[in-house]
This record gives sequence, structure tokens and C-alpha cells, in this order.
Amino acid sequence: MSDNIKINLRLFSIGGLGYGAIEMIWRKYTHWSMILTGGACFTCLYKLFGNLQGASFRKKCLLGSTFVTVIEYFVGWAVNIKGKMKVWDYSSLPFNFKGQICLYYSILWTFLMLPVSCLCEHLRKKWTQ
Repeated sequence: MSDNIKINLRLFSIGGLGYGAIEMIWRKYTHWSMILTGGACFTCLYKLFGNLQGASFRKKCLLGSTFVTVIEYFVGWAVNIKGKMKVWDYSSLPFNFKGQICLYYSILWTFLMLPVSCLCEHLRKKWTQ
């Protein structure tokens, strides 16, 4: 197995398990679709932040949050709207879009991108030595 595949599997695992843990702490439950989404997002964020080396944390946080919010919308559309699984519903929150994304969680993602960016940088240094 190539090193690139191994790194992607590690990233996917870290992201999936990390996101699942955050959901368990925040909401007291999670869903398998969130584990997959967390894994995919973290893998992509690792690559995004790698392309943004030297960029400010502000820029990384805003781009990362935007990326995760867009993915959250599409996963919500597939899982909640089309799949009728009712994994989450932000309809009761202000500034939501179709109950799938909302400003509140986008802002929280912005702040969460700081440790995510630092973790990605740490892993990149560790794995590329």
C-alpha cells in the first residue's frame, strides 16, 4: 500500500473519530453519516491547509469553515432531505438554510478550524520527515 493511501486512511480515521467524539460531547449522540463526513472533511482540510501554508490563521479558519459548511449542506440534503433520516434539523435556529446549515454552526466551525489547522500542520511535519 502506498504511503499516500496510508496517510489518507489515517486522516480519514482521525477526522471521523474526532468528529464523532465532538458530536458525542456536544449532542450526546452521533450518526454513521457524520463519521464518514468528518473523515472526508478532515482529509480535504489537510490538503487545503497544505496548499495554504504561510497563509494567516484567519484565512485558514474562514476557508475551512466555508468548506465544512458547504459539505454539511450537501450531506444534509442527501441524508436528511432525500434520505429522510432526520440526523439534524437547524430549522429552529436563526439564519438557517433549509434546516441543514446555519450561521451559528458556521461560526463555531470557524473557531474549531484553529485547532484543526494546527493538528494538520503537526501531522504534516510528522509524516513528511
